[in-house]
Amino acid sequence: MDLVILFSVLAVTLMLFVHGRWRFDLVAVTALLVLVIAGTIKPEKAFSGFGEPAVITVAAVLVVGRGLQNAGLVDMVSRWVLVPGGRTVLQVGVLTLLIAVLSAFMNNVGALALLMPVAVRVATKSNIPLSRLLMPLAFGSLLGGMTTLIGTPPNIIIANFRAQSGGEPFGLFAFTPVGVGVALAGVAFVSMVGWRLLPRRTAPASPQEVFQIQNYITEVRVPGDSGWIGKLVQEVEQAGGGDLQVLALIRDQRRIPIFAGYSSIQSNDVLVIEAGPDALRQFLDSTKMELAESKELGEKSLTSDDVGLMEVVVIPDSLMVGRTADNLNLRRWYGVNLLAVARRGAVLQERLSRTPFRAGDILLLQGRTGSLPETLAYLGCLPLWERELKLGRPRGVALAVGVFAGAVALAATGVLSAPVALVLAAAVMLLLRVLTLREAYASIDWPILVLLGALIPVGRALQETGGAQLIADGVLHVGTALPPEATLALVLVATMTLSDVLNNAATAVLMAPIALGIAHGLGTSADPFLMAVAIGASCAFLTPIGHQSNTLVMGPGGYRFGDYWRMGLPLELVVVVVGMPLLLWVWPL
Repeated sequence: MDLVILFSVLAVTLMLFVHGRWRFDLVAVTALLVLVIAGTIKPEKAFSGFGEPAVITVAAVLVVGRGLQNAGLVDMVSRWVLVPGGRTVLQVGVLTLLIAVLSAFMNNVGALALLMPVAVRVATKSNIPLSRLLMPLAFGSLLGGMTTLIGTPPNIIIANFRAQSGGEPFGLFAFTPVGVGVALAGVAFVSMVGWRLLPRRTAPASPQEVFQIQNYITEVRVPGDSGWIGKLVQEVEQAGGGDLQVLALIRDQRRIPIFAGYSSIQSNDVLVIEAGPDALRQFLDSTKMELAESKELGEKSLTSDDVGLMEVVVIPDSLMVGRTADNLNLRRWYGVNLLAVARRGAVLQERLSRTPFRAGDILLLQGRTGSLPETLAYLGCLPLWERELKLGRPRGVALAVGVFAGAVALAATGVLSAPVALVLAAAVMLLLRVLTLREAYASIDWPILVLLGALIPVGRALQETGGAQLIADGVLHVGTALPPEATLALVLVATMTLSDVLNNAATAVLMAPIALGIAHGLGTSADPFLMAVAIGASCAFLTPIGHQSNTLVMGPGGYRFGDYWRMGLPLELVVVVVGMPLLLWVWPL
């Protein structure tokens, strides 16, 4: 009965993961609670997953990665190696290799967030379609993650499962021999061939070309005899039926930005308004205001010394996903004005204030330069274009790199375990003020930690109830005529396929006990099978939903769902062709 309940819950959980209606952390916790209530998992073990070293290690890696970001390491490296104007092969190769190296030691999405603005700059100055750069960048972040223990959560999970099965956990660089070989082959393919398979969608030369700001920014003059004199800005916006936004007032040649609707209107004020043609026409008819002649509509009319524009990408875990600007009350609570939304390369024309945001949307926001970085971090948005506004605060590259290198040395030599060494590095960075405590907590991907903490007991239950062995026996029965090497390849391909529709951490948790069961049934070493799961879990190349990195580049690159197959499918073939011999050589059966 335990197996029936377990497999039923797993089946529903997988369907909900694929459907994506509910967040994966909520689904994982619900699955855990159902199994506890059903008695499949004992209550005292329900939350044991949150105490596993894997969860602590993932959190520490994220904090240390934020410290390296604050130190300005990526900015410095990118200035050294990226010189706009080279051949596309060279630009794609350098970008992909750089992000692969960074992703080996920091969070994949964090590395992508830091290099996306660099890629946009290179595309603009080198006249390379942005669609030819961003997907290689995303795939490079996945390839680099498989090269070290701390490169990606699946590797940490696999090391944890090895320890639970009676062996020593994999070391910091145990993944490197196979991971580096696969990553270099993948980078070479992407650089030489892969980018040529992608659609050629022209990169815009500037933010104004993305959104055509001048098409919907209008200046309206308040006549001296207007009945609106003395009224509040929010009353004017209400007259526009909610489809109009006052962004600034021009009074006595002075531009006053509007981030709340409580400013009062005076005679001969000029209102800088964002509205569509129909909404503007209805507004002018109802208010009797006049169009003002302006020769500087566009970005200059919306910025000043302390007010700027920024194009940002909504990340999958953003609190904005599924909510609207009205729901969030962006202007009143966050002090930003939403000017435009682009989705999959097209600017949305419908009512922006009532349009639910999606992961990968590009937003054009106006806000005060002093508070905008903190606001963006809280909302869950990443900057797309490089501007004068910088989100990082350089605090000494040598200091941060030295602390991180020391932690890596302690873990590699076995003086300290990887979780302890990385937590020590995070604590030292905090004490040296490389990052603040608030930044440390903000850098942690809490949904991933909740997912791991909830699914680890589920994975353990799959092993303890015999469910994993039952699946493994089924695989072995089907492949009775296959040699062990072919079964290993089957595990690798199955994990890669599952990672295209599931979170990679969830894929590793579910596949690891099955891989152990297959190895036990074959009477071979478990190590090559666990390593195959680790490699496969990092190969979400076929869909935009398999990994956050893929989702993030979808909007800026103007990609469609099917575009990922163009480069992803042959890349997965490269991984199998290169990875299998390396697995068998480094980790013999």
